Amino acid sequence: MTTTSKIEWTEQTWNPTVGCTKISPGCKHCYAELMAQRLQAMGTHGYENGFKLTLLPSRLQEPLQRKKKTVYFVNSMSDVFHEDVPFEYIDQIFESIAKTPQHTYQILTKRADRMAQYFINRPVPDNAWLGVSVEDREYGVPRIALLRQVSAKIRFLSVEPLLEDLGDLDLTDIHWVIVGGESGSKARPMQKEWVEDIRIQCEEANVAFFFKQWGGWGADGKKRAKRYNGRELNGRTWDQMPGLNQQP
Repeated sequence: MTTTSKIEWTEQTWNPTVGCTKISPGCKHCYAELMAQRLQAMGTHGYENGFKLTLLPSRLQEPLQRKKKTVYFVNSMSDVFHEDVPFEYIDQIFESIAKTPQHTYQILTKRADRMAQYFINRPVPDNAWLGVSVEDREYGVPRIALLRQVSAKIRFLSVEPLLEDLGDLDLTDIHWVIVGGESGSKARPMQKEWVEDIRIQCEEANVAFFFKQWGGWGADGKKRAKRYNGRELNGRTWDQMPGLNQQP
């Protein structure tokens, strides 16, 4: 089912699969896992298996039923390119995307190698934005080069949760960078210097920069509920989007 999203950089979520498995440090406190467990306890359709990977072909046609131009985050509760999702099923997801050019689809993965493999002989629809998670240097940063192998009109990085200083990033052919801290009672801290370094690199490379949230640790290095930490950096919000880099 499609659902109105509270995520600042999208409008609706569309989950033709749900469930996932952890593969890197960014997965440690997965919000989707906790949400899936709650939805299973509530008896919500689609979550009968909790967070076990589940294909939901009944949802494939949902975007086709919506005429209003919409930005969708695809598989907020899973990973399109999970190794247990057959390429034939991924084909069906992208068939729905191609049939609805009025919509924009944001697809984020930690399995950049499988995404690159999938698109070796397949075109990327113009309305599909492809992104990778970049939480640290060891696991996250190498995904950027794999993303560059895919001929997407928009390529983006989700640097959330940002777990360490990422150093110098190669932002060649990257169009958008989202940065955010981890939330929840077990949130790992994010330092302001790490965020600011990425923002400056985006500015120098003319890449849109979006600061999503501080999360569980504020700019002052103190831990508190994320609603009190807000999402301002240097006294302002940063909501840049691809093609709209300049803000008033």
